[in-house]
Amino acid sequence: MKDRKVFCLNNIAKVGTDRFREGYTLVDSIDEAAAVLVRSADMKEMAFPEGLRAIGRAGAGVNNIPLDRCAEQGIVVFNTPGANANSVKELVLCGMLLASRDVAGGIEWVKANKADEAIAKTTEKAKKAFAGNELKGKTLGVIGLGAIGVLVANAAVALGMKVLGYDPYMSVKAAWNLSPAVAHAEKVEEVYAAADYVTVHVPATASTKGMISADAIAKMKDGAVVLNFARDSLVDEKAMAEALASGKIARYVSDFPNPVSAAMDKAIVIPHLGASTEEAEDNCAVMAVDEVQDYLDNGNIRNSVNYPELNAGVCETAARVQILHRNIPNILSQITSFFGAQGLNIENMVNKSRGDYAATLLDLSAAMPHDTVEKLRAIEGVLRVRRVYEG
Repeated sequence: MKDRKVFCLNNIAKVGTDRFREGYTLVDSIDEAAAVLVRSADMKEMAFPEGLRAIGRAGAGVNNIPLDRCAEQGIVVFNTPGANANSVKELVLCGMLLASRDVAGGIEWVKANKADEAIAKTTEKAKKAFAGNELKGKTLGVIGLGAIGVLVANAAVALGMKVLGYDPYMSVKAAWNLSPAVAHAEKVEEVYAAADYVTVHVPATASTKGMISADAIAKMKDGAVVLNFARDSLVDEKAMAEALASGKIARYVSDFPNPVSAAMDKAIVIPHLGASTEEAEDNCAVMAVDEVQDYLDNGNIRNSVNYPELNAGVCETAARVQILHRNIPNILSQITSFFGAQGLNIENMVNKSRGDYAATLLDLSAAMPHDTVEKLRAIEGVLRVRRVYEG
């Protein structure tokens, strides 16, 4: 077993790091690391050592990692989709309840009147100011039916809500897990028009930035509630503040405090607690460690955000080599021809591509001579060559 060093940029739950097998060592510097485990630390301006091969993000969002630069350096970036889904789902339900019933205002009233010896009697008159509405029978619009969105939709159905879902890129797995009671919207505008509550569960990308815009808000029902437990960049918060002030939107519930959201009247802003449960942190740590370890030991790629899914199982031949390369014409034939010229028989090969990048795993009949690594790297478009296994 090779000595593989792992650097934790944030605190990673011990239940995860304990899963590293013999031959793995946690180190205090990235300089000698083969892999990095990270949660929310900003890596965008970090310099990466030549030996860094993998980054495991213990969470779903990866906007703190320079994905394109990592791909160019042959560093595979993993995330942990679904590991914190239940934690976020529960907080979304909490957010809906906080928006429909002025529980927070009522609690603050009790604190302010704690010295009133007749508070029990006074409460009966004061509580009318905090009355609200039930969720049962209301319509929830769910935009994005991934791991979290599906759980939120199903839970809302169980609460007696009508649920309308929208996701043009819904996976087969998500479709199987979604309650048949969830209605399907062909266009997002259908959600805006019908929903009493709108919750957004899509990744933060250039195309989704500001998607809850002034125009989108104008299409919503008067008095609707908007919930954002995905990313603050999805909502045009200046437009949201204006909609709250005018009464167009009754409440905005966000898990992302910033100078704009924190100052909004009628907004309920939570200090980024969506994935902040012991269970979610454990699940993310376990998943990230398993992904990184499988990659370093076997070359398999699961839940990468910058390279394709790739699974060749465990090597059963003399050696395994991995090549990360650009997805360009003729490169695969150059790679296979190279091994033939070296007299190395390829007993098994898996090649997958994703956008501009591709990954190839080759199981060989004999160990690859060391000088062939540099020769392979000389092929135009090859980004990294790695000896995964030599028996």
